[in-house]
Order: sequence, then structure tokens, then C-alpha cells
Amino acid sequence: MSMWKQAIEDAVQKTRANIEKYGDLFPHVSNDGKYLLNDNDDWTDGFWSGILWLCYEYSGDPVFKQAAEKTVTSFRKRMDGKVAIDHHDIGFLYSLSSKAQWIIERDEAAKQLTLEAADWLMTRWREKGQYIQAWGPAGDPQNGGRIIIDCMMNLPLLYWAYEQTGNEKYRDVAVIHADKSRRFLVRGDDSSYHTFYFDPETGESIRGGTHQGYQDGSTWTRGQAWGVYGFALSYHYTKNPLYLETSKRMARYFLERLPEDDVVYWDFNVPVNDKTERDSSASAITAAGLIELLSHLSADDPDRAFLEDGLQRSLKGLVNGYATIGKPDAEGFLEHGSYHVRGNNAPDDYMIWGDYYYLEALVRLEKGIKGYWYER
Repeated sequence: MSMWKQAIEDAVQKTRANIEKYGDLFPHVSNDGKYLLNDNDDWTDGFWSGILWLCYEYSGDPVFKQAAEKTVTSFRKRMDGKVAIDHHDIGFLYSLSSKAQWIIERDEAAKQLTLEAADWLMTRWREKGQYIQAWGPAGDPQNGGRIIIDCMMNLPLLYWAYEQTGNEKYRDVAVIHADKSRRFLVRGDDSSYHTFYFDPETGESIRGGTHQGYQDGSTWTRGQAWGVYGFALSYHYTKNPLYLETSKRMARYFLERLPEDDVVYWDFNVPVNDKTERDSSASAITAAGLIELLSHLSADDPDRAFLEDGLQRSLKGLVNGYATIGKPDAEGFLEHGSYHVRGNNAPDDYMIWGDYYYLEALVRLEKGIKGYWYER
């Protein structure tokens, strides 16, 4: 059995056990090896849905299909009740739940729910400033002018909505926001800011900053990972070569800074000692993003060998040093993820998004299952 297949089988087995444990609840991050569960009211809940769909596509076992469909019913209720969706992470929530169901089953109700989600994400668009506001209500004194790099992974929902409806407003907003992110969040040395602030009235740029990174001028590794994958997805939808180049540049920056065991610390600029936290989820996101990026590069692309090697190193590093293979009672797939180190919020734990991207990368390499960011 290949290393990848063994890792997938282990994750599928753990997911089967977790369905029983979690019932109608959704895992978020862990505390002392147990996932903290919620009622589908956090930004991370789509990742559990996505894991269930991946397990179903990989195994064909209807137990995963039934569990995944139940989560979509929950996401229907969440949209109807507008429960904890006043933020930009609508793509994370609905691409991996209802859009996944549409992609797999061609379920019309799931498609309609996903289009509603795209419309809801559009309410984050700020016409005056010309960006998608990440957090808080319009005019919020702290966050009214803020964009964040994570949003690159929410844009596929808008590109997809354009493809389904032909309504250009979705694509136009996604492209303007991607261009702005490329210009202001990605630095000249190919590193990235986590967040950037604009004047909400004029759209004038103010400054880069961070929320979860080490400091404003540092490079939060998960933010860099969102950029690697997010710009590759914007390229998939638009074929704008600048997005491909940006993904590639950000990937090179990430891979050139891998530590000895090939799994990154939580920030590229944090002083490293034996207590410095890792973020296995950042390496998992980047691995999945590298597979997408490589799918767009020609065989003779000068960066291909370096990127392929970085993908193998990253995934092997995760499987060999961070995966819970051989620990049948573990709930998560990957140890040593970090959520918000400076805030002391799950600084060294399971992250449900880390588990999702790890599994997505593995099943894509092993069986060609591409995840749920676009139509197949």
C-alpha cells in the first residue's frame, strides 16, 4: 500500500468514528486532543462537510454520503436564519457543503443554496472602497476598511456563481478583489500581509497589518498558504497569467523556508526555539494548493521540478511527522496545527481545515479527486 493510500485509509476510518461522536455538531479546533464542537455557527464548519464528501467520493460508502447530506441540511437552516454569517468566509462554508453536493450529485436544491450563499457574500462588497470587507458590519470603525488574504479562498464561490448564471457582477467583484489583494497583500519579495486597511470612503490604501501573525510586517505562514492556493484558483477561473505567477512566487517563498522536517512554523519571522509552535495546517493548505498550481504548468516549466519536490517534501513531512496514523483513538488527522498563537487560542492542536486540506491533497494525488472549489 502506498504511503498516500495508507494515510487516506487512516483518515477515512477516523472520520467514520467521528460521525458517531459528533452527531449533528461540527468540529472546529481541539483542546487536549478532543475537537471542540459547535452547532454550525463558526467559520470552519464547511471543512467537516468537505471531509465527509471526500470520504464518500473515495470510498463510495453511503454512510459518508448520508452524513454529508445532513450537514447541507444544517447549512440550509444556517442561511435561512442568517446564523453567524456576517463575514466573508461564506466560500469556506458553502463551497465544501452545498456546492460539493451539487458537484457530486447534481442536486438542484444544493445548487440554489450555493447561489444564495454567493449572493450573501456579495453583500460584503463595498462599492466606495472597491473591496470585499472581511469582518464586521459596513462602517465598522476597526474593520470597515479591512481585507484579508484568506478571502482568496472565498472568491471561487463568486467565480462559480458567474459560470452558473452568466451574471457578470459575481466575476467582476471577484476579479477586482483578487487584483487588489495581489497588489496590496502580496509584497515585493513574494511574502504577504495577513490583512490590509483601506479608507472606506475613498478606497485609498492605508497600511498592511496582521491579526494572527507574529507582527504587522511578518509573514503568517497560513496566510501565505491561502495565497498560494487562492491565486491558483483565481487563475483556474480567469486564466489571468498574473494570478498564476503570483501563486508560483508565493509557493517558492513558502518552500524556500521549510524547516528541517519540512513542516512550517506558524510565522516565517517568529524567533525559533524548541517551544515555537508549528502550523501543520499551513503546510497542508500549501500542499493542496501546489497540486492545483502544478496542474496549470507546462511539463517544461522552469519551476516545475522545484514545486513538485516541495509538494512531496511537504506531504511526506506531514504523513511521517504529524499525522495520527497508528493512533486509532485520535480524532484529528494532523497534530501541531495552530489557530491563533498570540491569542493563545488552540496554539498546538488539531485544526479541522488542516485535516480537510491534508485529505484533499492525498485523495487528489491518489485518486484524482479534486475537491470542491470548481466544477469538474
